[in-house]
Amino acid sequence: MGAKHVNPTRMELTRLKKKLATAIRGHKLLKDKRDELMRQFLDLVRENKALREKVEAGIAAANQNFVLARSGMTDEDLNVALMAPKQEVYLETETKNVMSVEIPVFKYKTRTSDPNDIYSYGFAFTSSDLDDAVKSLADLLPDMLRLAECEKSCQLMAA
Repeated sequence: MGAKHVNPTRMELTRLKKKLATAIRGHKLLKDKRDELMRQFLDLVRENKALREKVEAGIAAANQNFVLARSGMTDEDLNVALMAPKQEVYLETETKNVMSVEIPVFKYKTRTSDPNDIYSYGFAFTSSDLDDAVKSLADLLPDMLRLAECEKSCQLMAA
C-alpha cells in the first residue's frame, strides 16, 4: 500500500473517525444482508429438495398409470382419447425483488375453473388408470411450477 498523507489536526481526526464509523456500519449492514441471503438460500434449497422428491414420485406414479392404461387399451383408443385437450392453462410470470435479487413468480389460470375439465375423453371406452394418470399430472402442476420457481431462485441467489 502506498503512504497516505494525513493532516495532523483535530478536524481531520474527527472527519476520519466519522468516516471509520460509517465504514463499520456499512460493513455490518453488508454482513447482515449476506447472512439473510444465505438463510433464504438454504430455505429455498430445502424446499427445492422436498418438492423435487414429491414431483418425481408423482411423475413416477403417473407414468405407471399410463403404462397400465396403455396395456388395457388399444393404441388407437389411447391416441383418440388424448388427441384434443379440453382444458387450457395460461401461465403468467412476474418477478419480485428479494434483497436486490429478482426472483421469478409463476401464476397460472385455467380456461375453466371446473376440475373435471381435465378429461378430454369419454369414460366409456377408456381405462380408469388413464383417469388416474391424467388426474395425478393435473394435481402435480402447482408443485412443478413452484419447483421451477425454486430452481430459478436458487440459480439467481447462487450467482
